[in-house]
Amino acid sequence: MTVLFIDVDYFKSYNDRYGHRAGDDCLARVGKMVDQPLHRPADLAARYGGDEFVVLLPVTDTDGALDVAQRMLAAIAAMNIPHGASPFGRVTSSIGIAQMVPGPNDACQVLLERADRALYAAKQAGRNKVMAAPTYLYDQRVAR
Repeated sequence: MTVLFIDVDYFKSYNDRYGHRAGDDCLARVGKMVDQPLHRPADLAARYGGDEFVVLLPVTDTDGALDVAQRMLAAIAAMNIPHGASPFGRVTSSIGIAQMVPGPNDACQVLLERADRALYAAKQAGRNKVMAAPTYLYDQRVAR
């Protein structure tokens, strides 16, 4: 299972500058762009909370997830929604990716936390970026 955590860069500043109604409209437009590159029936995009979205990509390797994430970043930037409080001058996003082949004792929360840490790393690296966490593979030898 692969998870993408997507956050709108400098969204609080956007809301402060343009108002909550414009912020809601912005999130609706970004949500459409998050959903746009998903083509398989099992792929799922959802608003996670605030200005965050989550995408579930079952049976997707890191390269596939990176491709999807890069297309999302490009689609969001291509909307050219003005954002005068952002150094990019338009609405952008940051994306964290985590993948896990779960074992019998693994919780979904672990995967979400890893994606969130990768998102934080993308923001620390300058925003408008994609960062992937190292892949975690369940190892039966450790479980014995």
